[in-house]
Amino acid sequence: MTSKERAALRGLAMKLKPMVNIGNQGLSEGALDAVREALEANELLKINVLKNCMEEPYDLADQLSQGTRSDIVSVIGRKIVLYKVADKPENRKLVLKELMKSKNSAKKDA
Repeated sequence: MTSKERAALRGLAMKLKPMVNIGNQGLSEGALDAVREALEANELLKINVLKNCMEEPYDLADQLSQGTRSDIVSVIGRKIVLYKVADKPENRKLVLKELMKSKNSAKKDA
């Protein structure tokens, strides 16, 4: 993923509310399954790491990325944003190439 693609996804993620919370149990199998399901349904996912979680958000982001085969968009404070293209074509909402074209055309029009 290029830095421009990551920046575009970060911009989209700013409007999202966290869909998964990770608490004192850390990255359990249930939390990993919830992240997998949410990524399949939405492709772009914001995760909240609660204060009672003993693991560091950066470490969790790495584990989540490996466990779900997704890309880390950003880790800011206790918020993690992940992106993964949906496996099922009918669930695909975000196409990075189209997103980048629309951003570029909007800049040219301005």
